[in-house]
Amino acid sequence: MLFPSYRPRRLRKTKSIRKIIQETDLSVSDFIYPMFVIPGNGVKEEITSMPGIFRYSIDNTIKEIKEIKELGIQAVLLFGIPEKKDEHGSEGYNENGIIQKALRKIKEEIKDIVLITDVCMCEYTSHGHCGIVKDGEVENDETLQYLGRMALSHAKAGADIVAPSDMMDGRVGVIREVLDENGFQNVAIMSYSAKYASAFYGPFREAAHSTPLFGDRHGYQMDPPNIREALREISLDIQEGADIVMIKPALSYLDVIKAAKEEFDYPIAAYSVSGEYSMVKAAGRLGWVDETKLMMEILTSIKRAGADIIITYFAKDAASILNPSKR
Repeated sequence: MLFPSYRPRRLRKTKSIRKIIQETDLSVSDFIYPMFVIPGNGVKEEITSMPGIFRYSIDNTIKEIKEIKELGIQAVLLFGIPEKKDEHGSEGYNENGIIQKALRKIKEEIKDIVLITDVCMCEYTSHGHCGIVKDGEVENDETLQYLGRMALSHAKAGADIVAPSDMMDGRVGVIREVLDENGFQNVAIMSYSAKYASAFYGPFREAAHSTPLFGDRHGYQMDPPNIREALREISLDIQEGADIVMIKPALSYLDVIKAAKEEFDYPIAAYSVSGEYSMVKAAGRLGWVDETKLMMEILTSIKRAGADIIITYFAKDAASILNPSKR
């Protein structure tokens, strides 16, 4: 059918018409809200490079979660910032660590919220790397036992889902085995399967105080030009027992999200990372873009590419638009 018989603009004539033929439906239930938990009481520190995002003490974390629940957001991803760090990241698997305390307290006070925890050593190690370091190198196999201990401590404290983000080979299988052996068969694993060595992580590293003291993470995070490698990583994680697989970052890796969706019949998560958030916020504050429209366009593109789950710092702002009656 060709013009003039066929006129695609007929179905763009009004907002109502556009809505009824809309192919991609962005929903509040798609979102996971990342949060940074720190020691103390009554603490709410804004992160300089992430306007509107804060580090919260446990009491304020609970208040914030209650607010986002009112907006319809059903899940949070928790990152812990400990009082002290050491070479082995021991606060990460300490039963009285910041995340473990937060999980127990949130479970006591809030029902029906999905609690997901980041399982990685970078926030807890004095050197800032995601594993055990020997002679300037991150030791893959030795790190696995520590990640297993951390995941188990989170499960014991009440995590519904653990999310290993370290990119060590074999860590999903080790974590699944440790959880199962200790009676936590029902705790799910959301694996950072294709986590790229990206320049978009800068603001997060300020937020979590996790910048490496030496070198970089290119030796274990993925090389940005590669997509076939990402599919191999995802396949390995599924074989090892991952329940959800993740691509990170999202915006510059929409092709990876699409390829993963086409290749695997598994829930696909995408992490719209700190740099993506901060760019939009900065350009919006300078008046260069319409911040709200750009935010919604980016989130829609991530969903359109194939993500079932979107981890985003925009979750609250987007939820307020998608559910205006809940504001």
